[in-house]
Amino acid sequence: MYEWAKALHVIAVIAWMAGMLYLPRLFVYHVDAPPGSQQSETFKIMERRLLKAIINPAMVVTWVVGLYLAWAGQWFSAPWFHGKLAMVLAMSAVHGILTARVREFAEDRNTRSTKYYRIINEVPTVLMIGIVILVIVKPF
Repeated sequence: MYEWAKALHVIAVIAWMAGMLYLPRLFVYHVDAPPGSQQSETFKIMERRLLKAIINPAMVVTWVVGLYLAWAGQWFSAPWFHGKLAMVLAMSAVHGILTARVREFAEDRNTRSTKYYRIINEVPTVLMIGIVILVIVKPF
């Protein structure tokens, strides 16, 4: 069961990360679309569907299966796991920020620049690198 759970966890993480990397990129282009335009409305649909159909379910599966793996593998006392958990919490916070941005765009209330979205687009990448290093290398 543990190996199947691990496979499901990796699949969910890949889906979550794909969405977390793509959504801010959509925002970069959405900023330039005039509110109410066909292009803006298309971006709203894409952003909502990406969030609701891929990112949210993938995050839930990642968390549920990940907590099972931590329990089954008795990782809760491992120092590297504490670092990983902190980074996954940070990733979840970024997820929350992106969810708020989807709502703002849906209501034509975005006030942020493309520069903001280009910067926030890098945060999941940095967190992912840290998480992978902690899980694979277990440096402490």
